[in-house]
Amino acid sequence: MKKLSFLLVMMAFACTSVFAQMSKDQIVAEWQRAKKYTQAYLDAMPADGYTFKATPQVKSFAEQMLHLGDANYFFLGTISGKESPIGRTSIEKTVEQNKEAVTKAVMASYDFAISAIQGMTDAQFKEEVTMGKDMKVQKGVLLAKAFEHQTHHRGQTTVYLRLKGVTPPNEMLF
Repeated sequence: MKKLSFLLVMMAFACTSVFAQMSKDQIVAEWQRAKKYTQAYLDAMPADGYTFKATPQVKSFAEQMLHLGDANYFFLGTISGKESPIGRTSIEKTVEQNKEAVTKAVMASYDFAISAIQGMTDAQFKEEVTMGKDMKVQKGVLLAKAFEHQTHHRGQTTVYLRLKGVTPPNEMLF
């Protein structure tokens, strides 16, 4: 088990390093692909499944997706310096948990993310940004972490779809 955990950590590090070295156009293309993939997940879940929780202790399908959207706004606002159109509001806390509202809010977060990336230069991805009080990280690395975050939460919702009897969308690697 320790070897598997180490391997997974090393793979995540390698993917983050590669992602951080991509050109702006490549990064935009990856975020556009991720947006389409997330849209497919949102479309796949029946309307009555948006408030569904796999267990009482976890977020609902809608909350998972809205959390993903909140993070898109946070990370890309931090990286680009572009002000989030939602300000300091949390869409997870304010958007109604229905298919139409969640889909609209999450897709808007991807539009913001993609627009923020398009507004940056390749050189800006190498600049550092401060997170919290004293953590400094290169913007390109933080962008890779943002991408990893949205992938993680979208992936978590695979279980929700399966528990609702829905076959998840096919993987969209390209």
